[in-house]
Amino acid sequence: MIDPQLQANAWIRNMESRNDLKVIKLTDDNYLRILENAVQFGTPVLLENVGEELDPSLETLLLKQLFKQGGAMCIKLGDSVVEYNPDFRFYITTKMRNPHYMPEVSVKITLLNFMITPEGLEDQLLGVVVSTERPDLSERAVQLVVEGAENAKALKDIEDNILSILSGEGNILENEGAIVALKESAIKSEEIKVKQVAAAETTKEIEAVREGYRPIAYTTQVLFFCISELAAIEPTYQYSLGWFTNLFVNSIKGSEKASDLRARMDNLNGHFTLALYRAVCRSLLEKDKLVYSFLLSIRIMQGRNEVDNSEWLFLLTGGVALDNPHRNPASEWLSEKQWGEVCRLSDLESMAGFREDFEINHRAWREIYDSVEPHTMPLPGVWEGKVSNLERLCAVRCIRPDKVVLAVQNFVIEAMGNEFVQPPIFDLALSYSESTCTIPLVFILSKGSDPTSALLKLADELRKETFPVSLGQGQGPIAERTVASSQKDGSWAVLQNCHLAPSWMSRMEKIIEDLTPENCHEEFRLWCTTYPSENFPSAVVQNGVKMTMEPPKGLRANLAGSFALDPIANDDFYTSCDNATEEGAEYDKGWTFRKLCFGLAFFHAIVQERRLYGPLGWNIPYEFNESDLKISLQQLSMFLLENDKVPFKALNYTVGECNYGGRVTDDKDRICLNTILQVFYAAPFLVDGANITPSGLYKVPEDGMRSDFAKVIEGLPIVAPPEVFGLDDNATLTKDMNETNAMFKTILIAQGGGGGG
Repeated sequence: MIDPQLQANAWIRNMESRNDLKVIKLTDDNYLRILENAVQFGTPVLLENVGEELDPSLETLLLKQLFKQGGAMCIKLGDSVVEYNPDFRFYITTKMRNPHYMPEVSVKITLLNFMITPEGLEDQLLGVVVSTERPDLSERAVQLVVEGAENAKALKDIEDNILSILSGEGNILENEGAIVALKESAIKSEEIKVKQVAAAETTKEIEAVREGYRPIAYTTQVLFFCISELAAIEPTYQYSLGWFTNLFVNSIKGSEKASDLRARMDNLNGHFTLALYRAVCRSLLEKDKLVYSFLLSIRIMQGRNEVDNSEWLFLLTGGVALDNPHRNPASEWLSEKQWGEVCRLSDLESMAGFREDFEINHRAWREIYDSVEPHTMPLPGVWEGKVSNLERLCAVRCIRPDKVVLAVQNFVIEAMGNEFVQPPIFDLALSYSESTCTIPLVFILSKGSDPTSALLKLADELRKETFPVSLGQGQGPIAERTVASSQKDGSWAVLQNCHLAPSWMSRMEKIIEDLTPENCHEEFRLWCTTYPSENFPSAVVQNGVKMTMEPPKGLRANLAGSFALDPIANDDFYTSCDNATEEGAEYDKGWTFRKLCFGLAFFHAIVQERRLYGPLGWNIPYEFNESDLKISLQQLSMFLLENDKVPFKALNYTVGECNYGGRVTDDKDRICLNTILQVFYAAPFLVDGANITPSGLYKVPEDGMRSDFAKVIEGLPIVAPPEVFGLDDNATLTKDMNETNAMFKTILIAQGGGGGG
């Protein structure tokens, strides 16, 4: 049974619970012995979590190769011959979404797809929302089912009684007892029929009320199938149906109430969509967060029949390129590839006449082509008031494909709201609060990311002892002992680099599955770190609390992230220089410290974002990370506390030559790094309102508390212009084009591998 959402697993366990069901896995040491006993005594067996290959020792059982021995039917399992009980039942489930079984395996089994369907999930979610919102209605529905079953049984008993009387010996008219029994049966039968009619009416009323909640159930199932598509992008982007349902129930309880049902549904829909976006976004790598926002917007619009599938397909692929009989009217600036897309866009029913209009107004289209922000400009001719937002995206793809990512951002903002392009800032304490002793916490790593310092800081704040184990060859037994020890005493076990121990992952999955509230200390937590890997157990990924910790994409998001993380987020550190100004000092140390903290965070964001520009940013892509910023901030505090003058020379040396500069190996990159640094570690930066960029778009903020600086950061542009990185406007062409191609490629992968019914 193909069972990624564990529907079949739950059904089998429930159905066979009375028959002493045995549950085994191929990783169990004694699974063959359990199977032998089950075959002999006729008890059902559930084999869970199989892959695409089955153990050869099961072949005789799958082929049902029975033979007679000593007058009894027997079968050979491994090296043992056991008597075969015909009551034996064998169930096999896999969590793989799209397994490919070889023909020799497929002919031995009956393959059933238990992947949940949209209709089935909608009914389940309808039951969830009604039972949570209207428990009285849900109880009444259950009561009616019970009463209906009792009434049906009573009618059956009456009918059996009448048949028994009629089939008796003698004349029924002379049997007074029989006549009385028939009269009583007739009266009872009428009473039951009246109850059934009343129950049918009540059922209709309940069903009418339930239907009022169907729109939210439909929208919610659309969202589930949207996030299920993400698993095709990275194997760690998997989410269980149980996790999704719990999040939905929390939204039902936490969203704003309303007396009007439609208003209540709107409140619940908005609350859950945003909660789901934030919960999923927390576990996505930066490269996939906008893709997820875009897919979420499109799926919701498709659920409302607001998306033309031909337009959606054109946006992703540009159509199928054939010989183009039409001459390019703007060959001096429009490539033949782009002209071909213009012609194919005109073939869509909703964009008929686009090519002809382009030929007439190609000079007006040239202005869009030459614009720095073509995605924000009105379309020439009749198209500005005629096209939908999706059709506008198609037009941008044809004329300026490098700006499609920015156009997609605007599309999401218009369709969903500004908060859907602003991923939540990393909050380890929040993730910890959602975990329990049986639910592991999983860090999904990316190049250069290291969550160790954040984890140790949280452990220090909560006064928890941590025991890290870096997995690799021969480390499995050590890790197992560490988990067992922490499980008992309530400390934290940290399994680092799980992707380096693929052979031990099945054992780790078994350890996690065996965690129960009874055998775990309440304070115990299991932390895992892994790069996206097919070998990491899907059950752990689906049910664990997943997090990513990497620099947020975009200058504004990067700045906001730095101000939300240690040490700037630590009030004691942020105010460490406030009362350190001595008499006769030439400057206010607290004011200077806060300004330079902002400058250093700005510098940190710039050097990280320049990597996106390829060789134009850095000749070698250096892995500047949070530890560089942290040590630089600590040194800034130390130097200011120890000196009466701001030691800019020492500060520039420690940051530009040691902390950040220590990673730089190219001499031209070193010059560039120090040139950027001198914008922030210099006396002019301490002047309120001084320009950070030549255009004056970015200025030095006034002094204030951390919340004041956070407001300033929030007011910065979502998309930073190249000038803030010291680059020309044309520097973004290659970067933006690469981002567009990567986004379309990722969406097509998700479209091809998403789950559905």
